[in-house]
Amino acid sequence: MLQLLDMISVIIRNKNQDKALSFLLKNLTERYSNDIGEIIVIDNLSTDKSEEVSNQYGAKFVTIKNFSYGGSANFAVKQTKFHIVVIFSAHSYPVSHDFFKLIQNKFDKNSNLAGLRCLHQPNDYKNFINNISAKEDPNKSGLIFSGSAFSKKVWEKHPFKEDVPTFEDKEWSTRVLKAGYDIDFVPSIFAYEIERNRKQLFFRFKNDVVGNYQLWHQDISFGNASKGFVFSIFRLTKYFFIDLYYGVKRYFFLLKFIFNKPNKF
Repeated sequence: MLQLLDMISVIIRNKNQDKALSFLLKNLTERYSNDIGEIIVIDNLSTDKSEEVSNQYGAKFVTIKNFSYGGSANFAVKQTKFHIVVIFSAHSYPVSHDFFKLIQNKFDKNSNLAGLRCLHQPNDYKNFINNISAKEDPNKSGLIFSGSAFSKKVWEKHPFKEDVPTFEDKEWSTRVLKAGYDIDFVPSIFAYEIERNRKQLFFRFKNDVVGNYQLWHQDISFGNASKGFVFSIFRLTKYFFIDLYYGVKRYFFLLKFIFNKPNKF
């Protein structure tokens, strides 16, 4: 039986993702109930059945009106009871059976640990296998706020910045590393499954441009912007004709198939 302080608080950030949220909560409550002390859904004014779904699985449902990435994270951590916090987006979910046990073990062994990055994409795994630390690459080895764990005790001294449009996780990583804490990988595997529409992709693009400039000092020049625009037009034109070419080939193949069908088994 785990002691109170050894349990884990799980935070889920959500907006109108009731189906994804339902799967995540089902996953958490059926597979990891012995590892989790509480589940808190931080919801940004959803109009779907997110609250009903949260109640169904016994999760605490808390509404936040004025959403920002850093602000929502700070607001969420204030709701937690335990000293290890794992944060998910509603459209992500843990996969490996020992997901939370590995996180717990890492924190138990290192009292200087500020956070852990779990694994969900090739860049994570490559940096993990190649032992590329967060100090060397805070972008790809630092925290990512969907499938990361962090210390509430460290957060109390170093809360997340609320005036950054995005990359609040990377900004926090660089700041706590400079303060002398550790950030590490943990081989806890999760999935990140989302489809964004054009409006959402553009919103993310704008935030990424500002975030890259603020954090990594990646400036944008007129030449770079123009080059990117021309390349986008070229790529769209190129793939239009490629898709058209193979669309025609598929059509004629189907016509040929109609008049020359093979024998059935």
